[in-house]
Parts: sequence; structure tokens; C-alpha cells
Amino acid sequence: MSRIAKAPVNIPKGVDIKLEGNNMTVKGSNGQLSYSINSAVSFDITDNVIQVQWDSNDKKATAQAGTARAIVNNMVVGVSSGFERKLTLIGVGYRAQAKGNILSLALGFSHPVDFEVPAGVLVETPSQTEIVVKGSDKQLVGEVAAKIRAYRPPEPYKGKGVRYADEHVARKEAKKK
Repeated sequence: MSRIAKAPVNIPKGVDIKLEGNNMTVKGSNGQLSYSINSAVSFDITDNVIQVQWDSNDKKATAQAGTARAIVNNMVVGVSSGFERKLTLIGVGYRAQAKGNILSLALGFSHPVDFEVPAGVLVETPSQTEIVVKGSDKQLVGEVAAKIRAYRPPEPYKGKGVRYADEHVARKEAKKK
């Protein structure tokens, strides 16, 4: 039995949910998200609570129930409060500057790196070495943060690179003579 799928999803005030066939649309103050539900899973919406229904004898349906519940919960949280991911740049001369929907990065290359931010995501730079990625879609926020980090992932010897704010980089000792 899926423990995640058993947990109800509470709908906060200001969030509108429409269920039309296999499509679920969630509207809130931070935007609108939609999701196509697997046919093995159904949702029961009563009194601002969403419950997942599925055939517990089918293993694939049980797996899909947990996944669907997690995705719907992330949609509800995203349109009500949103998600954010913080990145830090560590290294001499490493800088970031947000200009509209372009994030300009100086990461020690011979050229600046310009990253085009997709629609639905907001990128802010509170300081030259900090990047904050915000949005209502958890998957998209994580994907954008991972793409920015991929330009210069942290290296284990000096720790230089782009890393998540809560990331711990395992440091290695330098080669000895």
C-alpha cells in the first residue's frame, strides 16, 4: 500500500481546482497549473480535501497513486505559496546578474554565459554571488536551477563553482609529493 497516496491534500483558501475527465487544473494567486492524470487513478474532492482513489490490488495503480498525489500536492502548494531554489557562486570573479529574462553569468570562462530563463520562472540576484529561482511549478524551478548549476558544478578540490545554498561539497585532499 502506498503511504503517500493515503495522505489527503488540503486545499487552502484562494485555490480553485477543476477536474475534467483525466485533466486537473489548479488556479491560485501564483498562476495556473494543469496535469493529465493516469487512468488507473481517480480523485475525490470534498470539503477542501483531495483524496486519491485506486485499485489496491494493482501494483502499477498503487505506484501511480503515490505519484499523482505528490504531483497534485506540489501543484496546490505551487499556486498558493510557490517554490524557490537558492544557488551560490563560489570562486574568484564568479558573478551573476539578472537582466529581464536573461541571466548573465561570469564563471571563469573566456566569455560570459547568458542563460535564457523560461516562462513561468523568475530569477533574481540579491547579490552578485547569489541566485534565487522562483516559480509555481516545482519541476520547472528545479530544472532551471539544475541547468544553471550545470554550467560550472562545484569541484571537489577548491569547492569552486555554482552550488545549491544547502549543498555540501565533499572536499578532497590535493595530491602529495
